[in-house]
Amino acid sequence: MSELTDTLSAAPQREVYSVARLNREVRALLDRSFPLLWVEGEISNFSRPSSGHWYFSLKDQDAQVRCAMFRMRNLRLGYTPENGMQVLARVRIGLYEPRGEFQLIVEHLEEAGDGRLQRAYEELKKRLAAEGVFDPARKQPLPALPRGIGVVTSPTGAAIRDILTTLKRRFPAIPVVIYPVPVQGAGAGDKIARTIRQAAAQQDCDVLIVARGGGSLEDLWAFNEEAVARAIYDCAIPVVSGVGHEVDVTIADFAADARAPTPTGAAELVSPDQNEWLQNLTAWEQRLTRLVVQQRRQGEQALAWLLKRLDQQHPGRRLRDQAQRLDELETRLKLAWRGQHRHATARLGNLTHQLYRHQPSQRLRQVALQQQHLAERLQLAMQHSLDNQRRQLAGITRALDAVSPLATLGRGYAIVQRLPERTVVRAATEVKVGDIVETRLARGRLLCTIDESHET
Repeated sequence: MSELTDTLSAAPQREVYSVARLNREVRALLDRSFPLLWVEGEISNFSRPSSGHWYFSLKDQDAQVRCAMFRMRNLRLGYTPENGMQVLARVRIGLYEPRGEFQLIVEHLEEAGDGRLQRAYEELKKRLAAEGVFDPARKQPLPALPRGIGVVTSPTGAAIRDILTTLKRRFPAIPVVIYPVPVQGAGAGDKIARTIRQAAAQQDCDVLIVARGGGSLEDLWAFNEEAVARAIYDCAIPVVSGVGHEVDVTIADFAADARAPTPTGAAELVSPDQNEWLQNLTAWEQRLTRLVVQQRRQGEQALAWLLKRLDQQHPGRRLRDQAQRLDELETRLKLAWRGQHRHATARLGNLTHQLYRHQPSQRLRQVALQQQHLAERLQLAMQHSLDNQRRQLAGITRALDAVSPLATLGRGYAIVQRLPERTVVRAATEVKVGDIVETRLARGRLLCTIDESHET
């Protein structure tokens, strides 16, 4: 028994920890070993008891950790996180002693990645809208035909190539001024804003495109900065925003005078379509030509009407009327011939177009034969029409000769006029003995004195 007591007294003494002591020393060790850290993760199991403290877990695809954010800290955030939100947390490593649970004590919490940017985007958008920066009433109209187009974008990106290609296709005569700027990265927003102000001051163009290609919210962030929005708002020339793809909407889009879904769309928005302008000019030219022709015809008709009124009482009036009728028939004949010729020419062109579209040789031979047949028919129709018009013209000429007063005189008749009044004598009772009359024959005139008159 004494030997056992001696053995136990000689053995080293064991140091036994209580659970509370162990947790307390582990907590102190963690506090000393780790400084404040930044941890990124997704929030889950978020809870907010009546105490106002927040309890949640931060997780990634491989692990998760419990977190606590006390009321005095979370009151400073100004927003309440939600499950699924990606956040960046500034934490102290700790241990919850009563349960021995490892946890992070969150000192500060902010949204990570696009979530943080989206919140900043919404706050700036709301503030600028309240100030009237986006007011539609202050937006300037785009010029119908710019004397110059300025482009604020990266000189090496796809956006400038798309814009230049579109402008060259639509209206290559308009000069383009490129203002090179970085479109993403640190300081890009300030450089874009300075360049917009510089372009407005130089006045080398009267419309400005601010553009870049698509990307993430972070890639497009330079166009969500307040400096860019202020520069667009203050710009004295109209600004068109063509940033990103159709689904991308930036602060610059709201501040600009017009928004295009893509850089290509912005180029189309500021440049007229030269083909459309040429068509309009052609239409105006045709309309002007028609008006000139119409006015000339009206003048000719007015002149003819005045001449007709002037010569109403002349004995040759009917002759002139028939001559005018002859001219009208000749004009109608020419117009009819031209109309048939145009119709045949148009049909020939249509057939030629169809021939060009349908290349097979058999179809080509058939169309050639049909074309020859139509040409023969056209020739026959033209000849037949000309023969008919000639016959009508000969008939009218014969009728005109038949009713001509000169033809009547040629058959032995005469026109007797009493002098000096030169009134035509139609009956013997209209003259008396001693009157002097003039007798007009087919060739020459006779001056006669009435010796006697007899009433038939």
